[in-house]
Amino acid sequence: MNKGMLTVGIILLALIALSLLNVLNNYSTGSELDYYLLKETTDAAMVDALDDFYYKRCGLYRIDREKFVESFLYRFATNIDASRGYKIGFYDINEVPPKVSVKIDSLTSLSFNTGMGEDGEKLAANISTSYDAILEQEAKTNVQTELGLLLDSDECKKLQALYSN
Repeated sequence: MNKGMLTVGIILLALIALSLLNVLNNYSTGSELDYYLLKETTDAAMVDALDDFYYKRCGLYRIDREKFVESFLYRFATNIDASRGYKIGFYDINEVPPKVSVKIDSLTSLSFNTGMGEDGEKLAANISTSYDAILEQEAKTNVQTELGLLLDSDECKKLQALYSN
């Protein structure tokens, strides 16, 4: 009887250790996958939201705030894992020069069947990932004088006043 209980205890400890390793593995893998998903989605959405008209008139990159959010949400929704819940936060969207700060919180839930009722015990791990992106443009010396002339033009000043309101 004593050896039987010892065997059952060892088996239970092994199951607890395996489930703990599984939770830790899901947490670390989920964090890495969330980071790369957030990075790629943010970079692609920033390129999608570039305002070509403003660039041609003023010579500077500008992103449209609403277009960025729309593109980000669409791209993110098509690539997420359906078994996890996500909360997305946009903390800073600067149009000129283009800068974005995005944070996602993903909630992973693992359920264990304890034998009591239909629903098992649920264990949740919250993963927070934030990413800051800046869209830079190359500055060349001969273009800088042309860029200065573009920024001083009346049309560019009107566009800046229109976009600042």
